[in-house]
Amino acid sequence: AARRVPLDRALEHVAGYTIANDITARELVDRPDVPQMGMDWMRCKSAPGFNILGPYVTPARFVPDPQKLHIKLCVNGQVMQDEGTDDMIFGVARLIEFASHHTQLNPGDVIMTGSPSGNGIHHGLLLRDGDVMTGEIIGLVGRQVTPCKAEV
Repeated sequence: AARRVPLDRALEHVAGYTIANDITARELVDRPDVPQMGMDWMRCKSAPGFNILGPYVTPARFVPDPQKLHIKLCVNGQVMQDEGTDDMIFGVARLIEFASHHTQLNPGDVIMTGSPSGNGIHHGLLLRDGDVMTGEIIGLVGRQVTPCKAEV
């Protein structure tokens, strides 16, 4: 377990890195029936098939610097996100330092770093039934291919 991890020791607590696709059902973000709630992140990010991890975990020893990777996401072959991890507002070590000062981190915990610029709202292209997302982080093992299927 890790608690109150200093920045210079944060990466010692990383077992590995993987791809995470943080999907949001934009039509479910706002709750007009409960206006005092604001945004309902639990509801809009928790549908089956959302927040996909993998397909593999690259052990940390094979990633000398997590701020020197490159993230790419395509939808139906169109590039939507294409950005280096060196552009992150808060690097991986800083996220671990921050999180560990507010909660205990345990083996198996996952910290998702957030989305690069270029989500569907930015492009005016929200996901539709039949779309296929392809995500990869150059420098890690594996590519994630996610077919989209509407529930209703």
